[in-house]
Amino acid sequence: MAHLKLRTPECALTCCLAGLIWGGPSPAFGHGPAPHVNPKQVSAAAPYLRSVRDYQVPDVALMDADGRSIRLRDLLASTDPVMVNFVFTTCSTICPITTKVLADVPGLLGRDANRLRLVSISIDPENDTPLQLKAYAKSFHAGERWKFLTGRVPDIKSVQIAFGTYDSDKMAHEPVTLIRQSLGKPWIRIDGFATPDDLVREYRKDAAR
Repeated sequence: MAHLKLRTPECALTCCLAGLIWGGPSPAFGHGPAPHVNPKQVSAAAPYLRSVRDYQVPDVALMDADGRSIRLRDLLASTDPVMVNFVFTTCSTICPITTKVLADVPGLLGRDANRLRLVSISIDPENDTPLQLKAYAKSFHAGERWKFLTGRVPDIKSVQIAFGTYDSDKMAHEPVTLIRQSLGKPWIRIDGFATPDDLVREYRKDAAR
């Protein structure tokens, strides 16, 4: 692989974190623009921020990777714990990292993984078709309890606004993971780059409350 020229501090940080998560630089970093991460939010010493939030899930119909209509509010109205992130399939920087992190979480949870639901919502619905999402999910060996969703542009926008993740420029979106133990409990919001071990630790911390 060709040597990667680190053009920005954000790029250096992202590649460093990729090494922590994957054990080495990701091939994805050989292409695409600089990582879309806010350097004010994260640092190598503290790669993510944790906060507790209450969100109202919009009642919109999205579409899963099999082309089936899914009402997001119904999907998340579950007593099962859930983790949610926001991605797009042509992203070559933070999205492969955050998606790989989610992919590794179940293996660290043991028996608790049988209850966990994972949800990845595309922020590029104009280009991310169900077929593309299906291929993307397959590349991360996503199981039956992991939904990849796309939909109409206004509906995706309303979801992003509801969860405080909207940016009109998809390349400027920041890494966010949301964790909730069950319906009625608050969301744990993780801003920045968390490793699989970090997410499991936050999951167990919240479960113990």
